[in-house]
Amino acid sequence: MCAIFGLFGVQPGDDLQQLRQQALERSQRQRHRGPDWSGVYQDEGVILVHERLAIVDPAGGSQPLRSADGALALAVNGEIYNHAELKQALTTPYAFQTGSDCEVINALYCEDDPASFLNRLNGIFAFALWDKTRGRALIARDPIGVVPLYWGHDRAGRLRVASEMKALVDDCADVAQFPPGHWYDTATGKLTQYYQRPWRDYAAVSGVDVSPAELRAAFEAAVHRQLMTDVPYGVLLSGGLDSSLVAAVAARFARHRVEDGDRTEAWWPRLHSFAIGLKGSPDLAAAEVAAKALGTVHHGFEYTFEEGLDALPEVIRHIETYDVTTIRASTPMFLLARRIKAMGVKMVLSGEGSDEVFGGYLYFHKAPNAREFHEELVRKLDALHFYDCLRANKAMMAWGVEARVPFLDREFLDVAMRMDAVHKMVRPGSDGPQRMEKGVLRAAFEGYLPPEILWRQKEQFSDGVGYGWIDGLKAYAETQVSDRELAAADWRFPINPPQTKEAYFYRCLFERFFPTPAAAESVPGGKSIACSSPAAIAWDASFARLADPSGRAVVGVHHASGSPDSVEA
Repeated sequence: MCAIFGLFGVQPGDDLQQLRQQALERSQRQRHRGPDWSGVYQDEGVILVHERLAIVDPAGGSQPLRSADGALALAVNGEIYNHAELKQALTTPYAFQTGSDCEVINALYCEDDPASFLNRLNGIFAFALWDKTRGRALIARDPIGVVPLYWGHDRAGRLRVASEMKALVDDCADVAQFPPGHWYDTATGKLTQYYQRPWRDYAAVSGVDVSPAELRAAFEAAVHRQLMTDVPYGVLLSGGLDSSLVAAVAARFARHRVEDGDRTEAWWPRLHSFAIGLKGSPDLAAAEVAAKALGTVHHGFEYTFEEGLDALPEVIRHIETYDVTTIRASTPMFLLARRIKAMGVKMVLSGEGSDEVFGGYLYFHKAPNAREFHEELVRKLDALHFYDCLRANKAMMAWGVEARVPFLDREFLDVAMRMDAVHKMVRPGSDGPQRMEKGVLRAAFEGYLPPEILWRQKEQFSDGVGYGWIDGLKAYAETQVSDRELAAADWRFPINPPQTKEAYFYRCLFERFFPTPAAAESVPGGKSIACSSPAAIAWDASFARLADPSGRAVVGVHHASGSPDSVEA
């Protein structure tokens, strides 16, 4: 994982040295993403800057990646998990200059149309590829938007792209997120969607079932692919279902190197796991149980409410959003990332995406039918780049730690999302897997985890770190924002005006770093119940009254003794 900055459309008469220095300064604002090395490419039409976090081929692979003839320059933020297979399938000889997994993009560009080769990439990526011969740049982002990418135009009309908004916001009045699953051609000025799957339409999945064995095999393959690394790695382990499954599968492959077909012993054969929470948090306790069962070298860290509160301004500056639930969950993850970095780990596997694929949030219990359940899943996947993907990537990369998300692996998605949602829905009164959310996933991994983990109720990460975290944030915001200020929120913040004092407090911190209207518009608005889309508010009459992103906002679904009515991260 790295950071990229690109400036395209340099014109005759532009001061190239001044633009180069400006590009370096803007890219330096995101150097936390790539502390290992910086690279620059410049010619008469473009400037590319790359900040590198070395995960694969750390001794080589510095970027921008050049073709042998010097015609191509490529800056990539991400990982291409199937690069070896893609290299073997090349029909046109290509002289690779490094061992980087990302260089295969240059080779594919030379022999295939972008709409075709982008759909062959299995990975997480955002890149800018400059073709000097054609005077053309190709800009693209991965299908779900696991990796961030922003774009905009400066006063001279030059196109700028960057991994984080902070590198663009001073120069681009129209800064926005580059849409996931799309590519842009500077030669034609055309933005094209390349990622379009049949399973997006409920009619295409109606009546389709997927066996537990197929689901399990697809997820195991996804985790195995994403263990590609030449540096120390670990797993985030909250003790909930999703992170525990990632850890359980990773533990089965950890003793061998994926890079050479599992033929040699791993350089770091013991799997390390990491958790964080307030003292006495549900996650810390559950993570200990899971880690003991899986045999990981476990590290559970406590943080205090005051430490979390102190970190809030830096968290918001890094994650570049004022969304309430994202900030709540990003803060402990930000603190955990610093601990992980201090231990020398540069990559972690995480459980994001499972709830969006299987309907794990508690409000899904209220879905009126399978079609609406499935359509909400698609809406949630489409919005992940604004929320969980943004949180996992930016909170971790604030300290130079790369987060990978096997549940969002494109091949796994094609298996899990073609299952009719009727099999994912909870059936009241059932004594089978569908007695609980994500029952089909739990059933597929029977025997992998202790029953108390495999069937643990969902706890959203911001809840699971300790219920005092959210309650404390709300109470603190009450002391910082007056009733009068909140009543005038529409005037102070005409774009997505905050509805609560907590939201108002975060918005003020956000505006300190990102004061422009375009920055405010980069964050979606709308009411939510336990992380729902605004559309799902209509599923239950009580949702509009109880609307809050915390999982505890949904009541009457489970009745677990001694814990709030919410369920795991």
